[in-house]
Amino acid sequence: MSANDNAEIITAQQPEPGVEAWSGKDKQDENFPVGSWLIRRDLREHVHAFYAFARNADDIADSAALEPAEKIARLDIMEAVLAGARVEGSPSATRLRASLAASGVPSIHARELLVAFRQDARKNRYADWADLMDYCRYSAAPVGRYVLDLHGEDQQTWPASDALCAALQVLNHVQDCAGDLRALDRCYVPQDWMAQAGTSVDDLARGETTQAMRAVLDRMLAATMGLNVTAAPLPALVRARRLRMETAIITRLARRLTVLLQNGDPLAGRVKLRKADFIAASLFSLGRIL
Repeated sequence: MSANDNAEIITAQQPEPGVEAWSGKDKQDENFPVGSWLIRRDLREHVHAFYAFARNADDIADSAALEPAEKIARLDIMEAVLAGARVEGSPSATRLRASLAASGVPSIHARELLVAFRQDARKNRYADWADLMDYCRYSAAPVGRYVLDLHGEDQQTWPASDALCAALQVLNHVQDCAGDLRALDRCYVPQDWMAQAGTSVDDLARGETTQAMRAVLDRMLAATMGLNVTAAPLPALVRARRLRMETAIITRLARRLTVLLQNGDPLAGRVKLRKADFIAASLFSLGRIL
């Protein structure tokens, strides 16, 4: 055996560096509840495992330090670990693989999220609303579908859930439109709507919203309110009582944040939900469910 052969064996036995680089964001940084106390206690660990996988993949896609090819390579490793084709390289994928095996939920939802994160790595403009909704199909809908599958809910819940998840995604885009542009040169605001209003991504860099950009954001929020309407039947379709309560709260919060953004200026400062909004949504939803 040659020295080179020995070197190859030693290299193969050494653990490979992980591809994940957590940004520091956690469940507490999200707009809406993630694996809250309303989720059945025995299912929370699975929701948290799914969230950790999604958070780490999102952090890769949003990294300002990585080139697109490197982002995609890292996301590919996460999927390989999730599928069991690799033993190491992504702790969150290892954790989720074990969780999926224990819960019996298929991996398709996590794999579809990776479709969106790969898209984030190579695409930074969206032509129109349909283009954005196609992105939301992979960046947002799989989260709701996973939670519903975990609870054994029927797939008839998916259309309303998809609409709710898309609404939450667009609301986040409107909140962060200036920051996304500055940090990643990424803009989810439909390009055709900006052109029709006589504005462009350059106006997102201002410290306040121009009249033309306000018209575009209002158009996005009006379309989002339509998604909220489609999502409204979701709580009534959910059989699990605690999950029904959680979906009722989230649908209520989505409507509230839509209104706040319609009346606020996301370019002048972050428009967000307050503690009082969460309390009001919880009380309203509790009254509707009980």
